[in-house]
Formats: sequence, structure tokens, C-alpha cells
Amino acid sequence: MPTLLSTLQSGVRTLTFNRPERANAFDFELIASLLRALDESERDPQTRVLVLTGAGTTFGSGQDITEMKLAAGNISYREHLYETYNPLVLKIRTIEKPVIAAVNGMCAGASLGVALACDLRIAADEAKFVVGFSGIGLVPDSGVSLFLPALIGLGRATEFYFSNEPINAETALKWGLVNRVVPFNLMDAVQNTAMLLAMGPIGAYGKAKLAFNKAMYPHLEEVLAMEADLQEDAGKTKEHQEGVKAFLEKRIPKFN
Repeated sequence: MPTLLSTLQSGVRTLTFNRPERANAFDFELIASLLRALDESERDPQTRVLVLTGAGTTFGSGQDITEMKLAAGNISYREHLYETYNPLVLKIRTIEKPVIAAVNGMCAGASLGVALACDLRIAADEAKFVVGFSGIGLVPDSGVSLFLPALIGLGRATEFYFSNEPINAETALKWGLVNRVVPFNLMDAVQNTAMLLAMGPIGAYGKAKLAFNKAMYPHLEEVLAMEADLQEDAGKTKEHQEGVKAFLEKRIPKFN
């Protein structure tokens, strides 16, 4: 079973994270498949708009902790980010086509970074957003440290990183984290929006994205690099070791 599904309809390419048994957690294979699909979509004239979503009832739970645990000692978090999420976030921001996140359920950690990098976020009623990272003794990466404060304010972003509490769809809409909340038939609503965009001036949309990036995120690459450096340091701490151990043992971590 492929970890990424791809469909094309009326100029709209839908890329679906297909690891529902792992809450659509990102592993190396899924990230590589997504990067390839974005590269292909960028060159494909038939693809005018992209939609990212998750199979089942979850958008994505972030990085697959089990995979990282198995690779412990053989992986640098800095190198991992440079090879995976940093290019993924940059690709979403620089692809000159609209990218919509259809957030169908829980969206946490690196998956939140992917959603925030998209141009629009349309959420189901039951969607929830969790900054994550602090629960396993890590710092925000995948652009979360930049995108989240830009959208909801530094105070709120800091509180929800510290607390690791979820933000529900209604609050996310109120704060500007999402563009719209759909009470039912999320993918129908997203497809209708995407098809309207696909009939629009895609070239102008792409140039507008470049302008928005320059105005709002001129230091994105520098921030991603800083996140990677900080994550490299955080990944070597006892806090992170305890956080991962507690996660795998399904208990509350004891950071003291």
C-alpha cells in the first residue's frame, strides 16, 4: 500500500497521506514521496491547484517517533531536517500554484508545520491542532516557530507550545489559524474551492505567493536552519530521552 495517494480531477491534484494505522505520521518514505509528488506537480501543466490531506480521520501526527527511535544514534536531527522537512516546507511556500491543507482531524508537530506552510487551511469541525514537540523535549521545527506566531500571535503560540494543549477548530478559525471550518463533507467543500482556484490566473497566484513570502517570511530559510540547530541540541538532552521513553510507554513524562 503506497504511503501517499495522488488523484487529479479538474486541475486539482489531491495528495493524501496514507498511513492511517500510524495516524498519518511522517516517515522517511512518506516525506520522500511527498517531495517527489510536489516536484512533479510543479512541472505538470495539468496540475493547477494542490490539496494536502490525510487518510481516515487524522491529517497527521507529525514525525513517526518509532522510526526515529529505531534510528537513534545513527541520525542527526539537524541533517534529518535538512533532508526532509526543511525542503518540504520551502517547496510548499515556493511552488507557484495554490496549495490547500484540508485538515480532516488531528494535526500535530511537523504535520502542523506542513499545514501552516500551505496557502489556505480548510478544517473539519472535529479538527484539532497541537503544536507538540514540548511533550518529547524538543523545540518547534518545520517552520512552526515562524508560521504559528505570524498567524495567531506570539503569546498564543508560546502558550500552546508550552502547554501542548490542542486548539479546536472553532478557536483556530477565530484566531486566523484556518480560513474556514466546514461542518460536514470537508473534501467536497475543499474540492469546490480548489476547482474555482484552478479556473483562475494561476500565473498571477504564483507571483502573489512570491510577494507574500517576501513580505511575511523573508527569513524562512534562516529560521528553518536555526530550528535545525536547536533541534540538534535538544535531541541530545535527557529531557528528550525521557520524553520519547514516556511517549512509547504511554505515560506522562517526568522532566524533573
